[in-house]
Amino acid sequence: MAATLAGWITYAGLRGLVVANTAASTQALVRASDYILYNYVAQFLPGYDINSPYVDEATYEAAAFELTKPGFFTKTYTPSQQKVLAGVDSIRWTAIEGKDSQNAWANAAPTSTKIAAMLDKYMPGRFNIGLSAIGPIGL
Repeated sequence: MAATLAGWITYAGLRGLVVANTAASTQALVRASDYILYNYVAQFLPGYDINSPYVDEATYEAAAFELTKPGFFTKTYTPSQQKVLAGVDSIRWTAIEGKDSQNAWANAAPTSTKIAAMLDKYMPGRFNIGLSAIGPIGL
């Protein structure tokens, strides 16, 4: 694990937050590291890894969620829990049927816009840059 408890304590302190050197803090940091590793780093483009900029900071942000609510990023959802508001008068919900994408589970998982802003730049689809040639070859 690249992120450390000492690093998290410093990171949090600079932001006016207090993280104690306790077993609960260490456990939250480990759970956060797992979340960042499996949900972000595992999808990084070639050339980026756990040592890329902002990975430690994103881990500390996830750890803050995990410290206040253990298991925050590891919820279990069933298809019947995935629903959209279908009406307001006498509130009605409609279950989302089927899977719209290969990673439909990701749409149900809690996310942090700050963590996404830190790490999305390393993932496919961020810029959609391609290389193509125009004209005859060998000129």
